[in-house]
Amino acid sequence: MLGLYPHSFFPEIFQNRILLVTLAVWFQAQLIKVILGVFKEKRFNFRWFIGTGGMPSSHAAGASALATSVGLEYGFNSPLFAVSAAFAMVTMFDAQGVRRATGYQATILNKMMDDIYWKGQIEEQKLKELVGHTPIEVLAGLIFGVTCAMVLY
Repeated sequence: MLGLYPHSFFPEIFQNRILLVTLAVWFQAQLIKVILGVFKEKRFNFRWFIGTGGMPSSHAAGASALATSVGLEYGFNSPLFAVSAAFAMVTMFDAQGVRRATGYQATILNKMMDDIYWKGQIEEQKLKELVGHTPIEVLAGLIFGVTCAMVLY
C-alpha cells in the first residue's frame, strides 16, 4: 500500500529486518577494511570505507547476509531464498572474477602509462587497481556475512 500511503515509507524501511541486517553486515565489513588498513599502513584513508576491494569482501558479506536473512525469514526451501542465493553467487563470482581481472588490467595499464609519462609523451592519470577480491577475501566475506546474519537476525 505504499502508493496510497507514501508517509509510511520510512517507518516500513526501518522495520525491514532483512534490509537492516544486510546493511549492518555490509557496514561492519567495510569498517573491518578501514581498521585493517589503519593497522597495515599506520594512517587513515576514507577511501577504504567507500572503496572496493580488500579484506573481507563487503560484496560477499552483504550478499550472503541477504541470502541468509531471507532463508531465516522465509525458509531455505523458498523461492525467495533461491533468488537471493543465486544473486549472492553471481555477486561473489563477479567480485573475485571479473572485477579482479579489471584491477589486474589497471595495474598493467598504469605501468604502461608510467613508462609513457616518464618519456614525456602524455599526461598521467592513474586507473584504480584495487577493484576486485581474491578468493580468500570473498570466502572471508561469505563466512562473515552468514555468521553475522545468523547472530543479528
